[in-house]
Amino acid sequence: MWKSLHLPGLIDIHTHFMPKPVMDKVWAYFDSAGPLIGREWPITYRADEDIRVAGLQGFGLRGYSSLVYPHKPDMAEWLNGWASDFAAHHPDCLHTATFYPEESAPSYISHAIQRGTQVFKCHIQVGDFSPMDSLLDGVWSQIADSQVPVIIHCGSGPAPGTHTGPEPIAALLRRFPSLPLIIAHMGTPEYVEFLDLAERYPNVRFDTTMSFTDFAEESAPFPVDALPRLLDVGDRIMFGSDYPNIPYPYTHALEAVVRLDLGDDWVRGVFYENAAQLFGIGTP
Repeated sequence: MWKSLHLPGLIDIHTHFMPKPVMDKVWAYFDSAGPLIGREWPITYRADEDIRVAGLQGFGLRGYSSLVYPHKPDMAEWLNGWASDFAAHHPDCLHTATFYPEESAPSYISHAIQRGTQVFKCHIQVGDFSPMDSLLDGVWSQIADSQVPVIIHCGSGPAPGTHTGPEPIAALLRRFPSLPLIIAHMGTPEYVEFLDLAERYPNVRFDTTMSFTDFAEESAPFPVDALPRLLDVGDRIMFGSDYPNIPYPYTHALEAVVRLDLGDDWVRGVFYENAAQLFGIGTP
């Protein structure tokens, strides 16, 4: 698919690599169809880490991420150390870090930025915290200053959380309007509300993770009348898959983007060019 678009490969900014005990627990939660999942969710690419890395390489990935996220205090800094080591041993992986509202967060975020973190992951749903928690003030201010992007799961899909939805993010952006947020999953299911925020804040971007697929369309279809708005923010949308934790083949996520029929230029931006520019992939 990417060769037919005359691209050098793909960039997937929303992939998960974690310490094995953590990944095993994540998979067990998906297997249980827990309350944050809400439906049967088979893991298509359940395999050892080296096999999963080789799978992405086989798909033609030129860049991907190791999105880690904590669900309790005193976990984020340890995850950041693991992710830093993973990126050091996998040159195509973006150096990833995360955070949690805790007293130590500003300190380890400063350290992560100094060590060259390229992208942060923030999972409001799993972490069950408000992005406006005062313990995060020093985190958001450093991120705004450094302009290291944050992939933030803040939409209310697949199941709503206490602090999910566009309102908390709107409040956060009013306080830190230059924050480089990447709204994961296109903001599912509050697509339109997050597009409204992107119109007001030029540093707000999106990843396509699971959006537009048959699986997502069953429960949270993207509104047809909002499709033209994807052209308006086309240079701020990047491909994401949620690999390996997807209940369908990887190629279906690509097909779901293409079948929107928004033009080859738009698809080239989503599959590669937008992320390459943001993260400096493929440049000397």
